[in-house]
Amino acid sequence: MPAIGSGRPRVAVVGVGHFGRHHARILSGLPEVHLEAVVDIDVARAESVASETGTSPETDVTALDGRVDAVTLAVPTASHHAVAVPLLKRGVSVLVEKPMARSVAEADEMIAAAQASGAVLAIGHTERHNPAVTVALPLVRSPRFIEVHRIGAFPGRSLDIDVIFDVMIHDLDILLTVVGAEVTSVEAVGVPVLTDRVDIANARLRFESGCVANLTASRISRERIRKLRFFQQDAYISVDCAEQEVERWQVARSKGTTPVIDGGKLNVPRGEPLERELDDFMTSVLAASSPVVGGVAGRDALALAHRVAQAMGTP
Repeated sequence: MPAIGSGRPRVAVVGVGHFGRHHARILSGLPEVHLEAVVDIDVARAESVASETGTSPETDVTALDGRVDAVTLAVPTASHHAVAVPLLKRGVSVLVEKPMARSVAEADEMIAAAQASGAVLAIGHTERHNPAVTVALPLVRSPRFIEVHRIGAFPGRSLDIDVIFDVMIHDLDILLTVVGAEVTSVEAVGVPVLTDRVDIANARLRFESGCVANLTASRISRERIRKLRFFQQDAYISVDCAEQEVERWQVARSKGTTPVIDGGKLNVPRGEPLERELDDFMTSVLAASSPVVGGVAGRDALALAHRVAQAMGTP
């Protein structure tokens, strides 16, 4: 779609459950955006969120025809493709919560629909908008080893997908971004503990560059840990996504002296990752520019998540 220019983009939220309710809350507070409607098949939920955010409730996405420039999509993963493609074909920009689709084939169709109409397609990999991640990633250069722990309590939601697609996919996206090389091998194990889906998983990835990454994701812990650690020549970078903190330690060398370790915590301006993500999406819609996490990045993370699932013997 062409740049909207000076007008306020009209946006709707489709699916106002756990994530969508927060989408509506944030979008209703952005002065450069007009929240046109919220859509949910649960009438009471749609009316409740609409009342909270001062907009109109709808129960069918077709009610948005001709009324919106953009949509944020927070329905179950199984419905992402079916809801997003008709909107994208009509030139309506869409932000889709992760994972962007059930399959790579569905993701490719979504990308093709956006490219054909010129609509913006953004993927909700919220962790890429975490201030700590934003500060840390430019510091990571040619990492040799990466260790990731993303561990949380049982959520009671998103149980239609494995922990790989619900939780680990955030870090798969970050690794693909920062390493910048093909994944040559995947070893993985996963266990369904509280559900019939994989609830805890570990994967070991080897990249063409020689970098090795070890990832653990769990949704059944009593702890909450969201940490990434990058090891590269003469430097170590630690990212605490939950606390929005970054530490960098490096070897300081001076001719004729013993190398010393220098570093500590870096300044990280705090912020709500989802608000930053939605602001980036609406900025992209307004200017017809590329979002931080576009359809191709979402597709690549999804493809790698499927490779991890296949390595542990799940569909």
